[in-house]
This record gives sequence, structure tokens and C-alpha cells, in this order.
Amino acid sequence: MVLLASKIIKTILIGKGNVGESFINLLYEKNNYLNQKLGIEIKVIAIFEIDGALIDDDGINLKEIIESKENFRELKYWNKGVLAKDKIKELNADILIETTPTNVKTGEPAITHIKEALKSNKDVISSNKAPFYLKYHELEKLAKDNNRLMRFEATVGSAIPCLAMEELLNGNIIEGIYAILNGTSNYILSRMTSEGISFEFALKEAQELGYAEADPTLDIEGYDAAGKLVILANKLMGWNKTIDDVEIQGISKIKNQVVELAKSEDVLVKHLAIAESDKLIVEPRLVKKDSPLAINGTLNVVQIKTRYAGDIILTGRGAGGNEAASAIINDLLYIVSRRFSN
Repeated sequence: MVLLASKIIKTILIGKGNVGESFINLLYEKNNYLNQKLGIEIKVIAIFEIDGALIDDDGINLKEIIESKENFRELKYWNKGVLAKDKIKELNADILIETTPTNVKTGEPAITHIKEALKSNKDVISSNKAPFYLKYHELEKLAKDNNRLMRFEATVGSAIPCLAMEELLNGNIIEGIYAILNGTSNYILSRMTSEGISFEFALKEAQELGYAEADPTLDIEGYDAAGKLVILANKLMGWNKTIDDVEIQGISKIKNQVVELAKSEDVLVKHLAIAESDKLIVEPRLVKKDSPLAINGTLNVVQIKTRYAGDIILTGRGAGGNEAASAIINDLLYIVSRRFSN
């Protein structure tokens, strides 16, 4: 890959939460490398929050943003009350990066942001899951119709390159996916297994450690894993599913007796996400102790069943700001290599 020398890539960032801030920090750390080794300079010309935006067409000083911390609204770039949906079309940018919180029911405002970007000739990167388990094929068609690239590796497994396997396995056929896609539920079941503690106690511990939200429903009832499973099946297997097509059962009703009985039979209770035979299922299942799916703690794992190469296993930390940010950087470089290479 040969890139044009000193090529400036202008980006828009929507969302300055954990993932957005991590992206800013990582980009600031890597920009010299990108410039010296790849001949590109990534400029962030706008950073949108819910109540306004930092905007500068010449590029916002990332060091200033980092040093300002929660006082970023006092910087000269700040425009109070400006909304992303109203400015995306007019901003002269190459790539939009969407990191707003997931709205599980509507996918908004992320879906609108993505559509506006694609229609105004901007490529898209997203860490927001909902648009892709609610409207994947609609967005994919819009991207194709406008000759735009749309990347969303951070939506499943964060830095684990799950979705990248689509291209890497082009010469194969993926026949099924077995996965653990939610670190919170895996942590809870791991603690119940190793320490014999109750579900309630393990959940409280997960919340105290920051692994679970104050309202953990999306995690423990399987909806987070279900959304990720939809994205995997649609992307890797070419399915046309939404989260409404997933049979979902959570872990909140699992009792210690079930976990202990499983241990006595040399198996583990795990919360699996399964795509196979045109079905999507998220539910507790028994897993052998020597299975690739027998991972502990907050780790994620994806077991891809292929026709010609057997099982391919990917595992790692499936959540976190830095992990998601690194996936966004990878998507950014993917787009740059295809848009701006000789």
C-alpha cells in the first residue's frame, strides 16, 4: 500500500464519552507515526456532544482537548446548541466517526447521523451497535448506492477483529458461530462457578468493579449479546436479520444449584450466542471445561465454524474505551488505504 505523501484526512467525531475520548487520546498518540510512516495526517474538524460542538475546519488541537478535560466547552472552538444532524452535510470532511450511546429501541440519533454522512459523500465508522442490528441492510444499501465505505468493527468484541474475518475468509464458507459476547454475564457466571456465590452477589460485585451498569438489564438478559450476534451473522454469513429474530434467554434466573450440578459433571454454564441453521439464539448452555468457549472473567470469545478449515477461535477483551478506539483506528486506516492509496 502506497499512500499519497502528506495527505490530510478530515474527520468528524460524534460523541465525547468514554469511546470518543479514548479515540482522541489514541489518535493524538499515533498521529506522528501516521504522518511519518504512512504519509497521512488525520485532522478532527468537529467534535459533537449533545449540547453543542467543537468546530474548526483547519483541525482542532487535540492536545488542548485532552488537557481541557471536562472544561472543553470553554475552548474557542465551542459552538453551543449546534447539533450534528444539522451540520454533517455542510462540514467538509472525509469520514464521520459515530460513538454516541446505543439506543436499543430506535438506534437514534446514530442512524440519522450515519445516513446524513453517507448521503453527503462521507465514509462512516461506528462503535454504536443499534444501527447495525436494526437497519443493517438499509444502511449497507445506502452506502453502496453512494459509493461510500461503512465500517463498524468496534460494535462486536471491540478490538477483537471479528468482522474483519469476512474478508479474511472469502475463500471459505462460514457455517455457524458460537460465541460469548458479553463480558458482564460471563464474569457473573465465572464467579458463581469459581466461588459458589449467588447470582445476586456476583452481579453486585460486577457493578462495584465497573463491569456492570447500575441497570444491568441489557447485559444479564441477553439483549447486548443478541445485538452483537445479529451483526456477526449479517456481516459474516450474509444473513438478513434484526434483533427481533433472536431467541433470547438471560442468566438472571440461574441458581447456584444449577452451576454446582454442572461442575460435578465437569461442564460449565455459559451464556452463549449462536448463529446456525438460519437461527439466532442467546441462552445459557452447558460447555465442556476444555472447550474454547470455557473462558472466564470478562473475556469474549467467537468460535467461527468453517466448512474447509474447521473452527477458528478469536478471543480477547470485548469492551473498553481503549479497545474500541483501537478498532476505530483500524477502520480509519482501512478506509484511508482504499480511498487515498496510489
